[in-house]
Amino acid sequence: MMSLMRTVIDVPDALIESLDQVGALEQRSRAALIRDAITQYLKVKSVPAAEEAFGLWKKREVDGVQYQKSLRDEWECR
Repeated sequence: MMSLMRTVIDVPDALIESLDQVGALEQRSRAALIRDAITQYLKVKSVPAAEEAFGLWKKREVDGVQYQKSLRDEWECR
């Protein structure tokens, strides 16, 4: 079972009313609806690590392959 952290947030009354209506229709708790909403939001907004790293070496004057080779050479010296 996943661990849960209780969180206090301020939500406008109109959103709570809408949330309660959806909860009643789907027979689900506010907490379950909010967890699902957060999960969906993060799927859309999260940036994969590969995208964040793309272009980090763009302005470096070191050749990436040569740098990689020098790191591997260090391993052989150990």
